Amino acid sequence: MKLKNYIPNSITSMNALSGTIGVVFALQGHPDYAFICMLAASVFDFCDGLAARLLNAYSPMGKELDSLADMVSFGVLPSVMLIGTMQLKGVDSWTEVIPVFLAVMSALRLAKFNVDERQSSDFIGVATPTAAMICGSLCYFSLHSPLLDALVGSQWFLPAVAVVLGLLLVSEIPMFGMKVAKGHKLLDAKRIVFLCAIVLILACTAIFRLNWSLAVLGVFVFYILENLVVRVLPGPRP
Repeated sequence: MKLKNYIPNSITSMNALSGTIGVVFALQGHPDYAFICMLAASVFDFCDGLAARLLNAYSPMGKELDSLADMVSFGVLPSVMLIGTMQLKGVDSWTEVIPVFLAVMSALRLAKFNVDERQSSDFIGVATPTAAMICGSLCYFSLHSPLLDALVGSQWFLPAVAVVLGLLLVSEIPMFGMKVAKGHKLLDAKRIVFLCAIVLILACTAIFRLNWSLAVLGVFVFYILENLVVRVLPGPRP
């Protein structure tokens, strides 16, 4: 086997390593450090696919390894972060176990993605990195700003977030991706709206001097809301 064939899998392994270190930080009571690891994992998750395309180094093993790495970084890690954040906020309730639901739904989502031929450029249901980024940025922001203390300190808020995101992971709701299929427009209306929203969210975060993690949270929440709005509007379905 040529050396280039090992490069994408090596990058994917860094995704798994980042996620595993993040789980350790989360278990030690540092969800903020864990979120940094999640961000690193997302970079590796993007780069392994890019490397595979550039080097034409696809393999069945790489596909399976990618799913296993994503399960750690974007399934187990956000669930543990939600539980850890509830504990840091003093929540003492049986509802602490509910975020585990997100990990289970992430496993189902990843298995579904591997066998669903409809999801080449766009997605059916929320992608696991999207759900993970919402959880991770929410945990990080709650530890660096008091703005959401009333919500995050509730015994039901973070568990509800886990349940809603978990259901969206395995839903049949179309979600546009930023990788455009061959023959399609590079930028259509929904993608242009999304890019404009990113600029606006970043600008507001900077102007009001809010913690940067709120921008991450805002971008991914807007992405889901935009897709839900597109779903209910009249017009052709993807």
